Amino acid sequence: MAAASERSPSSRQPRRVPPGQPPRDGYGVYIYPNSFFRYEGEWKGGKKHGHGKLVFKDGSYYEGQFVDGEIMGEGCRHWASSGNTYSGQFVLGEPQGRGIMTYKAGGRYEGELSHGMREGHGCLVDQDGHVYRGAFHSNKRHGRGQMVFLNGDKYDGDWVRDQRQGHGVLCQADGSTYEGQWHSDVFSGLGSMAHCSGVVYRGMWINGHPAAQATRIVILGPEVMDVAQGSSFSVKVQLQQDDGEVAKSEDGRVLKISAGVRYVQLPAYSEVSFFKVDEDDREMPIQTPFGFDCITYPLSSPKSGGLEPRAALESSRANSPLHEGDLELALASDALCGQEDPPGGLPGGGCKPCCPEDCQRVERGCAQFMDVRLGPPPPGYHPVLFLGGVHEKAGNSPRGCLGPMRTAPTTQDPPGGSRPDGAAVAELAAAAFPGEYVIMVRDVTTPPFLGRVLPTAFKHLRVSAEGAWPRPHIPGEDPGTPS
Repeated sequence: MAAASERSPSSRQPRRVPPGQPPRDGYGVYIYPNSFFRYEGEWKGGKKHGHGKLVFKDGSYYEGQFVDGEIMGEGCRHWASSGNTYSGQFVLGEPQGRGIMTYKAGGRYEGELSHGMREGHGCLVDQDGHVYRGAFHSNKRHGRGQMVFLNGDKYDGDWVRDQRQGHGVLCQADGSTYEGQWHSDVFSGLGSMAHCSGVVYRGMWINGHPAAQATRIVILGPEVMDVAQGSSFSVKVQLQQDDGEVAKSEDGRVLKISAGVRYVQLPAYSEVSFFKVDEDDREMPIQTPFGFDCITYPLSSPKSGGLEPRAALESSRANSPLHEGDLELALASDALCGQEDPPGGLPGGGCKPCCPEDCQRVERGCAQFMDVRLGPPPPGYHPVLFLGGVHEKAGNSPRGCLGPMRTAPTTQDPPGGSRPDGAAVAELAAAAFPGEYVIMVRDVTTPPFLGRVLPTAFKHLRVSAEGAWPRPHIPGEDPGTPS
């Protein structure tokens, strides 16, 4: 019993031997002649064998298993110079097999190693908190792996020497997803991105950017669009690249249509000179590419707050070009809406202005706004009217005179000399005055696709009082198609 007790680890006492002679067998302490190493542990045949601790003069140490004088098996190694610590399997003094490396600078690695380097499959948490699980080669992420970034982004795909390269899927924290080719850690090659804003791009990528991305919005049609007062029109839009090609690789960008009226209009251009704006409604003019500024003007749509004919008439009595009798006729006709077909054969739904959607999503680089119509002047906008050139030449006294050299433009009588019906009068009362306007299409994609907002597109629009009855032809509409 006494002999067994002496061999138990709790009662082992290191046997000291003369300097220069390491212990032969059992448990002992040995300081090497160069005084850099000190070993305390088990011996066999004069070699470190079993469990022991090897301490280095600089403070580094290894504690674990030894075989025939070599560090072999399970153990723990600490490097004083770097502050790193490894616990796991060793072969001939080097970390090899499976183990855990803890880095003083922050982070840890758990997985397979070879010759002291990450090799094979493992999990690395770096000092910034990014987590990688996958293949390693020569201490670098290499092969197939998944990365979870600190900001919530997740990547699953191929790696080459610590960079994303090959095929991979990136799911970003904001909901955007990219799937396709990578090179040097950026999108490169064929790939598809579904952006969190709803924009989808499918095609080539170069250095992280779409190769065929849209750079501008273009409103198709003539340089100046001419429409008749009260009529609706369509606006066709394309997203184009720098080379003028349609950006067909892009879907889902949100475009919003709006309008403006020329801030100062001269009689040489239009019957309407300008709008006198109330102090509370004044705003900064918008610069246009046509050599003049404009101020915002409403479209007749639910989102832009267009008024129905009755509301338009009642809100514009003070500055409407209609006579009082015409106003009463229009209001009376408006009251018939929904009871029977109004005069002129307009359907009951025709009492309300056509309401275009003010936002559209792009499909294959194209979008179209249907049945766009300018609304009546909003409250606070007072048109200042000039004597029409036709009336001035004829020497006729203007109707509805607003003051010296000012008049509301009269509308031509329809063919046959008959007066227009109340519904038609109401429609014109709820329409914009003749003059020069601007159609604007803005990129309102939220958040902006890849952080870039396309510049606003402008189209010069000229509204004329000619051809109010019968209903004028709408640009882009087939003349042979009945309205």
